Amino acid sequence: MSQTFSEIRTSLADATPQVLRPAAMVLGGSALAAICAHVAVPLFFTPVPLSLQPFAVLLLGLLFTPRMAAATFGAYLLEGAAGLPVFAPTPAIPGLAHLFGPTGGYLLAYPLAAALISYLWRRSSKGFAAAVWSAAAGDLAILFGGALWLALLTHAAVLQSAALAVLPFLPGDALKIAAAAGLAAGFQRLRRRSA
Repeated sequence: MSQTFSEIRTSLADATPQVLRPAAMVLGGSALAAICAHVAVPLFFTPVPLSLQPFAVLLLGLLFTPRMAAATFGAYLLEGAAGLPVFAPTPAIPGLAHLFGPTGGYLLAYPLAAALISYLWRRSSKGFAAAVWSAAAGDLAILFGGALWLALLTHAAVLQSAALAVLPFLPGDALKIAAAAGLAAGFQRLRRRSA
């Protein structure tokens, strides 16, 4: 009996790092997204603020596996829906209601976009150009989700919705894409050198 208990204890000790490491990565990634969300600037001509949240999606999509990236932003959405202050600060829109507000389309697109970025990046040469294209595809998914949601929410035409939900963010998103791609490509080079 004591040998069986010892074997169980050993197998649990071996399994613990395999469970804790992914959980820590998911929580750390959702914390990064929350920090980036609070770096936000409201824009007077659109209900959507300019924030660093998409940068977190792009970067973590390039650094994590598709499942880990999707899980990270799924956890992020659950944290926000539960009322934790992880979303960009918006007056009078707490918790779950935030997902049904003007930025809900962007937020709901994050898990899919992060998984898409990761999938494309892992199937590529993993150079800077591939990181840019992978991140750009994910960013377009985020912008499409945001524009579609805003069009449904405001009953606006698709072009009018795109003018509010896509066009103002393209210059900033280009910078976010380049920064995330540069960091991911640099990290990849460091991993190759240390291997």
